Amino acid sequence: MGYPISNTLVDSESLRRAIRREYADVAGNPGKGFHFHTGRPLAKILGYLDTWVDALPVGAVDSFAGTGNPFSLGEITTGEHVIDIGSGSGFDSLIAARLVGPTGHVVGVDMTPEMLTKARDAAREAGLSQIEFRPGYAESLPVSDGWADVVISNGVVNLCPDKSVVFREMYRVLKPRGRIQIADILVQKPVPESAKMEIELWTG
Repeated sequence: MGYPISNTLVDSESLRRAIRREYADVAGNPGKGFHFHTGRPLAKILGYLDTWVDALPVGAVDSFAGTGNPFSLGEITTGEHVIDIGSGSGFDSLIAARLVGPTGHVVGVDMTPEMLTKARDAAREAGLSQIEFRPGYAESLPVSDGWADVVISNGVVNLCPDKSVVFREMYRVLKPRGRIQIADILVQKPVPESAKMEIELWTG
């Protein structure tokens, strides 16, 4: 039996600031060592194809931080429109851009300026014109209604306090019969309300 998605009393702006700090560090100091796996070793753990990873700029790979492999959930094909929520260093977005080809388009959305810069640099280095990165939040995507064939996300929904709003946004931007392919963290029992209010438990 699932548990209801509900609002919490955690301060959203404080949480966003803490998450930005954490992922600015992943962008700027990817070799530092974090409480989560990163980079090429993580991609190997999560089952990404070596050929995909080898084709990506080093910066996008080094600062990759995810929890799963959204591409394992379904095929992304030539010409499709893809939104990557919480695109980070651009790792998943760049893979999607190669899959959709020059007739498709990928929009990566992220709220951390350092990650947006890194992703844009990687896209230029890769020479991919069918991809762009926009600043924004999962709860308010800077994309028009019904634009996307596929929404992907990797380790981001768990960081959002109001998940119902995030999923409503996903459905808003999807075309009819569009697909959601997300990888994330799940819990098997309810999280106490007191724990939900502690910022360090969200980011750590």
